[in-house]
Amino acid sequence: MNAVAFISPQNHPILIRTFAKQDEHTIKYHYIAHTSLDVIEERVNTGGKAAECYLGLLYSMEDVAVYGYITPLKVKIVVALALSDSVVKDVEISMIFKALHMAYYSAISNPFLKLDFPTEVAQDHSPYLLVGSPKWRNFRERVDEISRIVGNTSHAVSIP
Repeated sequence: MNAVAFISPQNHPILIRTFAKQDEHTIKYHYIAHTSLDVIEERVNTGGKAAECYLGLLYSMEDVAVYGYITPLKVKIVVALALSDSVVKDVEISMIFKALHMAYYSAISNPFLKLDFPTEVAQDHSPYLLVGSPKWRNFRERVDEISRIVGNTSHAVSIP
């Protein structure tokens, strides 16, 4: 896994976490997360299975394949995987998304996590904009752990 992005229902980045060794690729994954929003919106608006959260392969670009997932509360999760000669099954990708979704759900379900955000953002219902704060450390660590399980290095860079 090269990168993972969590995006709010209002299309604000919650967390963009890259697992590339080179820092110059972090902006690339920020771009990938934002361009994925158009594809996700198109897929959601064209119908399909209403109960299906996994959106499948969104697109491939240069050396990455981009997959999408949308939670029932409309939080979008985007994963960028390195393109390789090996076959990646949709079942495996779906399991990665379910693990990421549960990590996110566990983080926002914490009753002791004070979600202090500006009042002008209150109607946004995305108090997740402070994911870079130390209070969200467990969430970032879970995302890193899922990446390690998938088979990548532990070097991660966050873009809030």
